[in-house]
Amino acid sequence: MILLKIFRESFRFAVKALIGNKLRTLLSLLGVTIGIFAIVSVFAVVDSLERNIRDSVESLGDNVVFVNKWPWAMSGDYPWWKYYQRPVPSLQELSALEQRLEMAQAVAFVAGAGNKTVKYDSNDVEGVEIGAVSHGYQDVYGFELSSGRYFSLLESASGKPVVIIGANISEELFQGVDPLGKEIKFMGKRAKVIGVFEKVGESIIGDSDDDKIIVPVKFARNFMRLNRESTSPKFLVKAQFGVSNAQLKADLTRVMRSIRKLPPKADDNFALNEVSILSKGIDSLFSVIDLAGIIIGGFSLLVGGFGIANIMFVSVKERTNIIGIQKAIGSKNYFILLQFLFEAILLCLIGGFLGLLLVYFGTIWVTKFIDFNVTLSIYNIIYGLLASVIIGMLSGMLPALSASRLDPVEAIRSGQ
Repeated sequence: MILLKIFRESFRFAVKALIGNKLRTLLSLLGVTIGIFAIVSVFAVVDSLERNIRDSVESLGDNVVFVNKWPWAMSGDYPWWKYYQRPVPSLQELSALEQRLEMAQAVAFVAGAGNKTVKYDSNDVEGVEIGAVSHGYQDVYGFELSSGRYFSLLESASGKPVVIIGANISEELFQGVDPLGKEIKFMGKRAKVIGVFEKVGESIIGDSDDDKIIVPVKFARNFMRLNRESTSPKFLVKAQFGVSNAQLKADLTRVMRSIRKLPPKADDNFALNEVSILSKGIDSLFSVIDLAGIIIGGFSLLVGGFGIANIMFVSVKERTNIIGIQKAIGSKNYFILLQFLFEAILLCLIGGFLGLLLVYFGTIWVTKFIDFNVTLSIYNIIYGLLASVIIGMLSGMLPALSASRLDPVEAIRSGQ
């Protein structure tokens, strides 16, 4: 109870001192407010960016292995000249993969061409990605359609001129008209729309279904060079339930080496990539960004802390006579210390709260006008308030110690 009373009295003195010097309090708050705003806003943006990237990457499938010409992971020793000589995955290898793989649930061949124009009557959409996919694409990728259907087995096998379009393309080309059954034109060919992807929103890694169309791969052979690296041909292989990616990769290595007739001592001439490779790269990238954010925000807080310390020393100087009287009537050193320490902490907490408020309104503005989802997480709030308390303690400790160690007689005399 005594300790609680001391805290309450110290807090009351601190509040009274802050209210009594409004202009000084406001100027002191600015430094801490800017510092907390800087460091928390950096972390809020970085956390939101990391979350959006991870969600986009995870949408590729954590149980899917990608068979490419080039590996995704790059290290200091990256023999690109060897990778350059590798053959690209080919459509001719697809049937062998489907027949020989023992641990795969589904296999798909995918190639693509970007930045194409799609037309319907007098309307057109530019910058469209056109994907050529084998029939197993839906089983691997698991997308949803808002209307229509996926390719039938006959349409995929015979290469029928049919197409599934993204939600944005449907809106811009048909402008409210039902697109199903309509013919669109792209790359000099016509195809009938049989389905529309469900709208998923913009992906931060640029892999959204909203702005792309897919066609059967055997139809795409009429206008797309599937055996060229420019179309980024690859296999997507989804593991069976209960099969790990390591087991699937071992199975894929065995079958791919057999298909390409590689001698036992020859290196693999293909790359097996998975989402975890990208996740590790994201971890490394954001660890560096987080460190940069701490340094940038730390300097801002340091400046604010110096401002608080300076104001507290001035406050001690102005109240020297009062401190002497308090000590003369029996106030202990720790009461004087807590009085000034609480004042510094309270200043920083108010500044931190205002900084967090600015960040909150900033996230609303960014999300509304820039179409980038930024959120102020509970961890960011706790971090901001904790940083405020720590800065308050550090900046207020020396002034509080100097006040608590004043000689009462000398303190009273200095005020006369």
